[in-house]
Amino acid sequence: MTGHAGHDHAHDHGHTHAPANFGRAFALGIGLNLVFVAIEAGYGFIANSMALLADAGHNLSDVLGLVIAWIAYGLSRLRPTPRFTYGLRGSSILAALFNAIFLLLAAGAIALAAIERLGDPQPLDGGTMIAVAGIGIVVNGFTAWLFMRGSKHDLNLRGAYLHMAADAAVSVGVVVAGVAIGLAGLLWIDPAISLVIVAVIVWGTWGLLRESVTLSLAAVPSGIDPGAVERLLASLPGVARVHDLHIWAMSTTETALTAHLVLPDGHPGDPFLHDAAGQLEHQFHISHVTLQIETGDDDACALSPADKV
Repeated sequence: MTGHAGHDHAHDHGHTHAPANFGRAFALGIGLNLVFVAIEAGYGFIANSMALLADAGHNLSDVLGLVIAWIAYGLSRLRPTPRFTYGLRGSSILAALFNAIFLLLAAGAIALAAIERLGDPQPLDGGTMIAVAGIGIVVNGFTAWLFMRGSKHDLNLRGAYLHMAADAAVSVGVVVAGVAIGLAGLLWIDPAISLVIVAVIVWGTWGLLRESVTLSLAAVPSGIDPGAVERLLASLPGVARVHDLHIWAMSTTETALTAHLVLPDGHPGDPFLHDAAGQLEHQFHISHVTLQIETGDDDACALSPADKV
């Protein structure tokens, strides 16, 4: 940085292993769920079941969510360009945010229809409800399994996984409603189960919404303690002080960091930078690191949080 004697910039980047390709999982999940939505909606009308129709609407929104997540997953793997120097990694954050908002809107529509049906229960075919929802348990459970591995480290994939897992649980609820209607003729249980479906959607979506909003605002990802990161940097050999520390999500899988390290004894060399980047990746999964080395006490230099891939 010009105008500050004794300052030196150094860049070093750790890299995680390339993520598994989930393109086939998206294609299979979308295809299976489209077929199931058509079956469930058709039999929902035949059986006059609000629970089946609500679940079909929810599944349709999840298909759209899977499509958006798949598009973002593909965009996030594109190479950087001179204008988009991080590539389009941030699209995965936008996809997670879109899915969360879309699901909450769908939940509101289902809730309104269920409340109307509570005041006017309709005759239902409990046997059809049980059969169709049983298929849903298999389809949604299998689709959730496709994304289970990736959901541990990718918010975008976690959204897909949570939606499908919730759908499987909701289908179990529809089976319960079908049994109650068949055995006891409790017609009100159908819209009541629909409201339970809404609660499941909102419960499963709220965390996704909260985290996607914070990541879109360049907040520190929830799994990283910035205080612990600062303590690690301060403990490195020769570091007298750490300032202008910034940590933010580049995507739903990658985190970047920039910081100023004051080392009065002089620049420690490339091995120091490689070691620091390695520790940050190992302990906090921060894969893109930019460190500015300062050899004096002048900390007026303001850091621009930019990094190259």
